[in-house]
Amino acid sequence: MSVAATFDETKGCPSGLEPPAEGAIIDPAPFVRRAGDVARLELAVFGASCAGCIRKIESAMQSLPGMATARLNLSTGRLSLVWRGDEFTPRVIPERLTALGYRAAPFDPEKVAQESDAEGKRLLRALAVAGFAMANIMLLSVSVWSGGGEMGPGTRGLMHWISAIIAIPAALYAGRPFFASALRALKGGNANMDVPISLAVLLALGISISEFFAGGEHTYFDAAVMLLFFLLIGRYLDHRLRQRARAAARDLLALQAMTASRLNADGTLEAVRADSIAPGDMIVLSPGDRAPVDGVITDGASTVDVSLVTGESAPEKTEAGKSIHSGVLNLSARLVMRATKTTDDSLIADLTRLIEAGEQSKSRYIRLADRAAALYVPVVHSVALATFLAWFFLADGGLRVSILNAVAVLIITCPCALGLAAPAVQVVATGRLFRAGVLVKTGDALERLAETDRIVFDKTGTLTYGKPRLANRAAIPGDMLAAAASLARLSRHPLSRAVVAEAGPGRPSADAIEHPGLGIEGTVDGEKARFGQAAWVGADAGGSGATEAWYRRGGDAPIRFEFEDGLRADAADTIAALKTRGLAVELLSGDRQAAAQRVAETLDVDDWRAEVSPQEKIACLEARKNEGAKVAMVGDGLNDTPALAGAHVSLSPGAAADASQAAADFVYQGENLAPILEAVDVSRSARRRILENFAFAALYNLCAVPLAAFGFVTPLIAAIAMSGSSMIVTLNALRLNARRKAAP
Repeated sequence: MSVAATFDETKGCPSGLEPPAEGAIIDPAPFVRRAGDVARLELAVFGASCAGCIRKIESAMQSLPGMATARLNLSTGRLSLVWRGDEFTPRVIPERLTALGYRAAPFDPEKVAQESDAEGKRLLRALAVAGFAMANIMLLSVSVWSGGGEMGPGTRGLMHWISAIIAIPAALYAGRPFFASALRALKGGNANMDVPISLAVLLALGISISEFFAGGEHTYFDAAVMLLFFLLIGRYLDHRLRQRARAAARDLLALQAMTASRLNADGTLEAVRADSIAPGDMIVLSPGDRAPVDGVITDGASTVDVSLVTGESAPEKTEAGKSIHSGVLNLSARLVMRATKTTDDSLIADLTRLIEAGEQSKSRYIRLADRAAALYVPVVHSVALATFLAWFFLADGGLRVSILNAVAVLIITCPCALGLAAPAVQVVATGRLFRAGVLVKTGDALERLAETDRIVFDKTGTLTYGKPRLANRAAIPGDMLAAAASLARLSRHPLSRAVVAEAGPGRPSADAIEHPGLGIEGTVDGEKARFGQAAWVGADAGGSGATEAWYRRGGDAPIRFEFEDGLRADAADTIAALKTRGLAVELLSGDRQAAAQRVAETLDVDDWRAEVSPQEKIACLEARKNEGAKVAMVGDGLNDTPALAGAHVSLSPGAAADASQAAADFVYQGENLAPILEAVDVSRSARRRILENFAFAALYNLCAVPLAAFGFVTPLIAAIAMSGSSMIVTLNALRLNARRKAAP
């Protein structure tokens, strides 16, 4: 007996969103990568949509003999597996996933994105059909209601007949997302929120058809399509928010060079795929190239952009004997490096794994709506069944009356208000934040930010502007600034860019040459001039510790250029305001000790650390999490990306690296930090609105259910009450737009 056959866990996704493809179980053996007795496999899993899915899939995979790690990333749909030995065949993996009610395929990000887009289009089409049907049927229903005794049976029957022609195909089409989900959940032995929805719609249609043929005065086609319309609004809004999922791992991997120039033993250069590089290979890095793997420089000297590792924009000098990480950008001169790792073991790969682990932990977050739905389903089923049994057996109401009252219970308690409670507030809140310059990227980000009790800041590019600015402009004569800028225009170095920005337009020196790690040399006004390091120019640095460069022409006295990365204008006010809102503030920086300490003291931040690596930032966040804190991370650099993905919630400025923005839950625009305050205030207000909506939905059901159960409410009145409750929930959400910024 196979391993899959012995597995006996409840089948099906709790959300019931994806069926296994008929007869499409793949054999993943060709996609397994082996290194000795260690095997790795990445699969795309379709249908996983909640924390329960993660637990179910990972536990099923972990139970396979020899399985070392099994990690499902809900955002990307990627299931990463690592195991040892060959105690099972790879085909067992998709067989087990199919047995659970999921579909698996070789991981392809484009395929996952295509399926997600297709689901959104299906929901939008269903919403459009339900809206069209509801509008037309309501026109006919109003005519029947207002006609009273003046409308004859024939005319009324014609109105019902036209309603049936519109409602039946429209409801069957628009209700497919709910019907399919409910059917799969029931096949798997579960009962999700779509089960009572489907029952209410189908029973309303069935009773309406029966009443039509029996010549009854009322049908309930309008109730069925109205129910679907409101529920599809919530479902589509929720889908749109979910689709703003993080793609940080993909963006970060884009920084890893796909090809490289390998230096062969005979001195020839060969273009090779980065994933074919083995330890010991010699790689040539021209200016503008990124290191494809980790390695050691064997020849050459250059300046390199190491912001991926440190988060600091200032380039560093590198030369033979120094280590270099994958993703580091060579800026100024040719380098030769010896590879020490493969692409799978490089820094980029390590950061990618940290990001995906962080995204997975966020995926386990159970939203307020999910928690409410877990209580809702069994209660509604029980009440509707009890109503039917009581009327049929105790009240002797007959089959028709018993079904009508049971359907009234299902419709009046149908979770339109519950389904709209969170999405309606989220959409209003995200709209308000968008107008304030803040993009909300995930559906549950507002809930997580509202829970935050500690906020951790990166320094460079977050609390500061992230690029050097000339600090002593007043001490530099105008002609000396223009002369230094004529040399600096040749260079891509950040200090040179700062001088050029301060000097404005001008002509570059015709014969300027950049010396990597030293500076720029050329002719100015007929004399040799240099702009760069103090010792190279012939100046005394003085040991002030500030970032500086020197300019000297001929035998003139050297001119000192001092630079600073200034604090954002409202940094101090924002930090103080966050503290008044009860948030503890912490600083984690990859910059030098002195620079981080200066910023921390200026902003009155007592809890700070400097020279922190990306891995150490993750460790700090984990330590805070273990202490019970719910941490918000604010960062902009590539080295912040894993921490942004791993934090309880994260924010990134609009000028940040693409990978950082992709990893963050919020992206804010502008030069100031005020949008962070707005995000905190709006998220707390949104959480209050959601809780108010849930409280109203509960109170509404407590009042409405007894009326429906005792026969005082017809399905038509139930539908009107249900739509009214949805309107109230939506209007309460709109109060967010009328609120001023929350008080501290």
